[in-house]
Amino acid sequence: MTQWHAYRAIEMNDAASDAAPAVESSWQQVDDSCLPVIGKAKGEGEVLIKVQYSSVNYKDALSAAGNRGVTRSFPHTPGIDAAGTVVSDASGQFTEGAEVVVFGYDLGMNTCGGFGEFIRVPAAWVLIKPEELTFKDSMRWGTAGFTAALSVEKLLKADIKPDAGKIIVTGATGGVGSVAVSLLAKLGFEVVAVTGKPSAKDWLVSLGASEVLDRADLLPMAKKPMTRPLYQAGIDTCGGDMIAAVLPQLQYGGALTTCGMVAGADFSASVFPFIIRGIDLLGIDSVEIPQTHKQLLLKKVASDWQLSTLPDFTQTIGRSELPAVLAAVLAGKGQGRYLLDLAKD
Repeated sequence: MTQWHAYRAIEMNDAASDAAPAVESSWQQVDDSCLPVIGKAKGEGEVLIKVQYSSVNYKDALSAAGNRGVTRSFPHTPGIDAAGTVVSDASGQFTEGAEVVVFGYDLGMNTCGGFGEFIRVPAAWVLIKPEELTFKDSMRWGTAGFTAALSVEKLLKADIKPDAGKIIVTGATGGVGSVAVSLLAKLGFEVVAVTGKPSAKDWLVSLGASEVLDRADLLPMAKKPMTRPLYQAGIDTCGGDMIAAVLPQLQYGGALTTCGMVAGADFSASVFPFIIRGIDLLGIDSVEIPQTHKQLLLKKVASDWQLSTLPDFTQTIGRSELPAVLAAVLAGKGQGRYLLDLAKD
C-alpha cells in the first residue's frame, strides 16, 4: 500500500506505572489500513477523500492530548475539519475528483480526521464545496467559523437587529469568537469583544469590534442576579461563569448563544433575566446538525456572508508547525484561525 502522512495520537503504555496511559502525538507514515471501513449496514456508503487542507480547533487539541471525553481509543488521527477531492465513493453519490468539505459528526473524534492526507467517511457527512469558496477559505472557516455563523444565524432568527443595541462576544480572540466579531461587524452590528489578552485590543478592533472589554471586568457580573441592560444579545464561546456574567446584562427580549466550555461546563445563574426580561439562552451545535442545513450554511458563507478579511486573521501552517499550534490552542494562547496545509512540511 502507498504510505502517506497522518498526525497520530498514540497511547504510551507503561507497565510500571499505575497512572493512566499518556498519549503522545506526532507525524507518522501510515497506509490505508489505519482508516475505518464504513459498512453498508449504516446505509450511507463510504467516501475516500484526499485531504488538502484542514484547520485547528480546540477539540483537535484535546484529542491530540488524549482527552477521553473527545476520543475514546488510540492510536487516532485528530482533525474535525477536512477539505479535498473524492478518490472513490461506494455510495455512488460523488464523482471522482469532486471537491468536497467535511466537518462535524464524528470526524476527528473517533473517526480518523483531517490531520491525515486521506479520510474515509460516510457519504452522509460529505458536503459539496461551492465554486465561490476555495479549499483554503472553507478551512479558514472550519468548524469554529461555521459555529460562529450558526450563532449569528440563530440570533437573527431570534429577531436580533443591528440597530437595536450592542452585541457582546466572549472569547473573542479564539477561532469562534474572532469569526463572530468579524461577521457581526460585516452585518452592521456594534460589537463588544471580550478577551483576557490586553495585547489583542488593536487586533480585535481591526476585525470590527467597536469596543474591547477585559475579561476581568466582565466576570464579577456573574455574581449579580440582574444589572443594567447594556447589550441586546451575545455570543458566548467559553461557557462557565461567562454565561452567568452576560445574562444579567441583556436587554428585554435579548438572547445569548452558547457553544463552548473552555471556561467550564457548569454555570450558576439567577432565573430573573429569563422571567423578568424574557431572555433566551440558545444552544449551538455544529456537530450533528442535518447535512442539508450544513450545505445551506456553506453556500451562505460562500456568498452573502463571505468575509474578505478572513485570510488576514488566519495563519497558514505546515505539518511541522502543528504540534506547537495545538499546544498553544490547548493552553488558551491561540489567536484567530489556523489553516493546516497537508502538503506543506
